[in-house]
Amino acid sequence: MILLFAVVVMMFISVYQYSWSLFADAFSMVFGWDAATVGLAFTIFTYTATFIQPLSGFLADNYGARKVSMVASIVCGFGLIFSSMVGSPMLLYLAYGFGGFGVGILYGISTALAVKWFPEKRGFATGIVVFGFGSGAALFNLIIQWLLSIYGLSFALKILGLSMLLVTLIASLFYIYPEGRVEHSRSSSSFDFNMKGMVSTWQWYLIYVSFTFTVAIVLIFAAQLKFLARSFGISGYYLNLALTLFPVGNGLSRILAGFISDRIGRVKCMFIFYLLLGVSTMALVFLGFNPFLFVCLSFVVALFGGSPFAFYPSIIGDYYGSRYATANYGLTYTAKAWAGLISGWLTGYLYMVFGSYDQILLFLSFSSIAAGFASLLLKPPKPPVER
Repeated sequence: MILLFAVVVMMFISVYQYSWSLFADAFSMVFGWDAATVGLAFTIFTYTATFIQPLSGFLADNYGARKVSMVASIVCGFGLIFSSMVGSPMLLYLAYGFGGFGVGILYGISTALAVKWFPEKRGFATGIVVFGFGSGAALFNLIIQWLLSIYGLSFALKILGLSMLLVTLIASLFYIYPEGRVEHSRSSSSFDFNMKGMVSTWQWYLIYVSFTFTVAIVLIFAAQLKFLARSFGISGYYLNLALTLFPVGNGLSRILAGFISDRIGRVKCMFIFYLLLGVSTMALVFLGFNPFLFVCLSFVVALFGGSPFAFYPSIIGDYYGSRYATANYGLTYTAKAWAGLISGWLTGYLYMVFGSYDQILLFLSFSSIAAGFASLLLKPPKPPVER
């Protein structure tokens, strides 16, 4: 039941990230703002949604998940409602960024529920929860497009905000961590590292950098999919198909990655997924002008690109224990902020300069392949020596 409520929450809050390309296009059309101006709102959102997590994780680990989650639900709902009232880029940045605080808190706690309750099947349980975040837009994108086309941007954001407020607030009532300490899995660390202990290990820095560059790929599609399709000459039926299939692949990626990594090991699975992610991204650059191949390759990128969101909460739990898992993964998750800078403002700026997404996609494809090989170096850290 806890996993079910966590999936529902993740599906609703996912519209902030994976429906952003629809909102961005609408803001551009309504207000005449360029891609870089609008893209900065997404970058700010990723910053607020990530940098809040170490603090909210600490509070949830020490004082319980329910109260923190209920406050976050209210913030999420009003973030979209406030966004419906903006008339300038600055107000959009403030409103969407405010909502990002709530999204980050709920994301971190929802993920930690799986890490803490299911140590023996940590990858699979985490994959199920983050599946909701990756796939929620598959359900909502067509509804959002319909709301935008019939009722306009302001009304659509109000309805989404109110719905999100109601559903996540009710679900948060069921957010509890297991009492006492859950038994460690055989693959877990026998020592619980706090944040200070975690950042004293070299493994964490390799995880952090790899997280940044692999996640940037999937975030580009989340933030720029409609613009990306337009640059490849894709529109109409194929665009709608890509908007539907991408979040489906993104969601399935998380379950698949978690399930496989529980069986063959995180490191080996990360190598395979990141290698294929880099190759499929590179293929899109050269073959994406064909509408059918654009849709297929976008789906393949999603099928491997969502995997970091299953790998890293699991490996943080495996390597550093579950006692401080919410705070530890919250700190690790701040890597997404740098990925958001790449996928939001920087990508929009480079597109204005070069008139193409090829340069950034090729760079990130090579980065993903490099992250795959770097992952082979990972091994569990040794507990600090007591003095």
